[in-house]
Amino acid sequence: MLRLKLFPVVLAAVFWLAFLVAPAEAKIPCRAPEAVCAAASHVFRIEAYDPEASAVLIEPELLVTNRHVVADQEKARVFPPVGEPLTAQVVPTRYPGDLVLLRVPGLKAAAPLERAKANAGEPLYTIGTDVKRDAIKVYEPGLLVLAPATGKPLARLHHDAISGPGNSGGALVNAKGQLVAVIASGGDGRNEAIPASEIARLKAQSGPEHRELSRRIGEAYRKCARAVDNALNNTGASRQALTAKQTAFIKDQCGAANNRQLWDLAGQAFGRRRMIDDSIDMFARALAQDPNAINSMFAMTVTLHLAGRYADEVPFLRRLVDILPADAQVLRLGVQAGAWGNDAALKDRSLGLLEKFHPRMAPMARKFIEANPAPPKRRGAGEGR
Repeated sequence: MLRLKLFPVVLAAVFWLAFLVAPAEAKIPCRAPEAVCAAASHVFRIEAYDPEASAVLIEPELLVTNRHVVADQEKARVFPPVGEPLTAQVVPTRYPGDLVLLRVPGLKAAAPLERAKANAGEPLYTIGTDVKRDAIKVYEPGLLVLAPATGKPLARLHHDAISGPGNSGGALVNAKGQLVAVIASGGDGRNEAIPASEIARLKAQSGPEHRELSRRIGEAYRKCARAVDNALNNTGASRQALTAKQTAFIKDQCGAANNRQLWDLAGQAFGRRRMIDDSIDMFARALAQDPNAINSMFAMTVTLHLAGRYADEVPFLRRLVDILPADAQVLRLGVQAGAWGNDAALKDRSLGLLEKFHPRMAPMARKFIEANPAPPKRRGAGEGR
């Protein structure tokens, strides 16, 4: 089973009266601002297709989580901080992104969170399931890295607030405790969340009339996830290209799921097997859906680098150096691709940033530039390692 690492328009402020009175709650350890700690009571641990995930209260007895958390399951288990687990019904939806609603009869909780837009420079906090404790946790804050790309309905909010396994479907809140996004995926500090403004679109596209389409989309999630997981983890055959049938199955099912993280993982699976053209195709799909997707850009860059397509790699590295100027791996790639892809500006800028942020690595980079080595032999699609 796949574990996504994890994996705007401001809505008018919505204030709800306390329709239901919350019971006495287990105290959640929290060193964040009071409003953030209070927001944690609106996030719940859940189990579904993914056995460790999170969900956020948006209305009385109604939660939102990620579609990849439930796949094609019709029910989920919700764990209140006190009391017995509750059974949630997955609300069918035709919404094309990685969100789904859970209806939870009998869920007692405080008034839902106000929603807001994430702003540059303000601290953002992840609230979600800590898999080590099987409990909700408020994590150390981070910042907005990139806002959702304009004109792309499924573009994500990119941030560096600490996120980890179990946080999928959890809340990303600001210091006022307002919900700015639903946690979706991430890793290595490059984390993503779906803007809270998308919840209105999700609600408008959900209901029993969408049951059959919702089932097909969920089934595609499950089939894609399993096929990609098998391709990534079948170490005995990890150096072999997949068969045409296997490749077509992954592309068809992942395409039907319409999930960018699944496309990224499929691209990684193809890349490991030196199926370079197929790998690049998946990352290109991902970036067409979300041009600001840092993980997709990074994966595309690594794939092009391994293929020896340094000039093609340069445009992605220029953006990554702007976005992640202190990332050592990005800067190493920038030096090499700048040299071999004939982009002196990228090479020099990457070296300068290495000298600033990673001075111990800079001498080796300078020696590489001075030696001016010929690029390695280009690896074509389907070649072995």
